[in-house]
Amino acid sequence: MWKRLICFVMGIVVCLASDAVPARAADQPSVSAASAILVETENGRVLFAKNAQEPRAMASTTKIMTALLALEQPDREITITEEMIRAEGSSMGLRAGDRLSLHELAAGMLSVSGNDAANAAAIAIDGSLSAFAARMNRRAAELGLTQTHFVTPSGLDAEGHETTAADLARLMRFAMENELFASLCGSPQVSVSFEEPEETRTYTNHNKLLTLLEGCIGGKTGYTKHAGRCLVSAAERDGIRLVAVTLSDPDDWNDHMALMEYGFSELELYTEPQTAYSGSLPVTGGSAPFVSVRGEEGEAFPVLQEEAQRVECRVELPPFLYAPVHAGSQIGSLSYWLDGEEKCRMPLYAGQEITVRQDDRSFWEKIASFFGLNL
Repeated sequence: MWKRLICFVMGIVVCLASDAVPARAADQPSVSAASAILVETENGRVLFAKNAQEPRAMASTTKIMTALLALEQPDREITITEEMIRAEGSSMGLRAGDRLSLHELAAGMLSVSGNDAANAAAIAIDGSLSAFAARMNRRAAELGLTQTHFVTPSGLDAEGHETTAADLARLMRFAMENELFASLCGSPQVSVSFEEPEETRTYTNHNKLLTLLEGCIGGKTGYTKHAGRCLVSAAERDGIRLVAVTLSDPDDWNDHMALMEYGFSELELYTEPQTAYSGSLPVTGGSAPFVSVRGEEGEAFPVLQEEAQRVECRVELPPFLYAPVHAGSQIGSLSYWLDGEEKCRMPLYAGQEITVRQDDRSFWEKIASFFGLNL
């Protein structure tokens, strides 16, 4: 009896103790995707990965590259031909004879995933789908997408048309640096102006995360029977930006929301660099014994919560300066380091003008000054 009572009391104590310890927010989510990755965009830190280096079909996430290449071209008017719209699947409703700009075609790719828009842009830029695919592959190599090979501009299934979750994340990080790309893929709706017929059409973005996920700033959907559901998303909160990729994922909306919540719970913004440095340095032979040292505000950077206490600030300044010292001249630097890696660096400047003290002039300088000469 006493043994049972002691076990009962001990059980209560254990339960109370476990209730007092909060669940670890950083427990990694379980995702349904065949391949997945979550990265912090500033330095490419991988926060979650599942078969991220495994080549797979990418469906219409292909249009990240197609749209980016179109937007990097000088904008110009395109007349749609029968060849351009010879594409199955999702469409922005182009017809032969329509006239609109190249950048408007990109809007159709990034909103309703228009295969007709992707083919039209490819043919308008390079004359054929195969020539444009060669352009896509050259750009992939430039961006370091080592396991990516493009065959079609739309993402429709083709032998050898494949990428990895890691490569797609890298591509999305780069593409989001293009302001027009980011604006188009982050808009729940886009309005496209046609020259012929003279009208404006409004398209609703297929990316549901723009309304489901707090802080979602863009992404690209994709689906074919062979590739399954594919999704790339970008989100930003409190100055931290993340990119998530899932390939062949039957539950992609929920998986992306879980991945993003996990990522944001793990990271925080290290804001100390945003405080400008101030100090002073001794000056030898100057009109003042010290010169003020000032620094500009730096860029905050994301760190894992457990890393914040390991960030090291390094001030690099000489022990003293010789006069003259010119106001605004760089005299040192301030840097922040984490585990031996430099995270950011800011220059330090002289805060005021310090001239040579008159008594410290050489004999010949004094003679020259007496006669009004400059040495």
